[in-house]
Amino acid sequence: MRTSKSLMMAVGILAAFSTAAFAQIKVVTVTNVVTVLVTNVVTVTNLVAAAPAPASSAAPVPAPPAKYPWLSSVSAGLTLTRGNSSSTLFNADFVTKKKTPYNEYALGADTAYGKQNSKETINNYRAFAQWNHLFSERFFGYLHTDGLHDSIADLDYRFNLGPGAGYYFLKGKQTSLSAEAGAGYQAQRLGGKDVSFATLRLAEHFEHKFNNRARLWEKVELLPQVDKFDNYLVNFEIGIETSITKSFSLKTYLVDTYANRPALSHKKNDAKIVAAVAYKF
Repeated sequence: MRTSKSLMMAVGILAAFSTAAFAQIKVVTVTNVVTVLVTNVVTVTNLVAAAPAPASSAAPVPAPPAKYPWLSSVSAGLTLTRGNSSSTLFNADFVTKKKTPYNEYALGADTAYGKQNSKETINNYRAFAQWNHLFSERFFGYLHTDGLHDSIADLDYRFNLGPGAGYYFLKGKQTSLSAEAGAGYQAQRLGGKDVSFATLRLAEHFEHKFNNRARLWEKVELLPQVDKFDNYLVNFEIGIETSITKSFSLKTYLVDTYANRPALSHKKNDAKIVAAVAYKF
């Protein structure tokens, strides 16, 4: 009996140790699993925290505002003859323009003076200004004014002022063609008499650039008196300009003014051909 009891006690002790051993192995295994999971979570958290960093450095840089500078030119020409005949002819002009998406500006002035055998043959001064406001890419409204003095034509002054509307039939980098129509008011002292009246105004402008070095332009303007259509003016100009350098160019143009009612004992038509050197800035 004692032997059996001793044997059973030994078996019980071995079973207890075996159970404890298995329990310890399971605890260790669970502990390892927990450790691996915690480590992986920490690693993922680090990746998510680093992701937003590059976004702040890719902010867009605003584009600089567009610039629309004034484009200007001044030109002058001089012709002298001495010997059997003595003559002097001087001419000069200034033009400046500016174009924006909604407005166009043009200002200019010119003068011509000439003598032959000590007698004046040319003596005139002219200035003009025009503002165009574009309602669309091609349609615009305008305000135009100009003034003229011509001693040879016995014209002390002539001023024109008036609004109107215009349209670009062609509007490209190389070629442009536009027409204008409007009303106006004219005041003048012609032949020593002061007169003023309402007018209509019809005008056309054309310009073509052959390349970066040469251009051709032409314009015509008709100004009839509203209540007397036989009293009208026609101003015509055509010319060509060729660049010598980036800043200097040669230009030759014809200016013709036709007055259907000139001063007494004066001709209706006055024309001049001008050759000059121009400086652009």
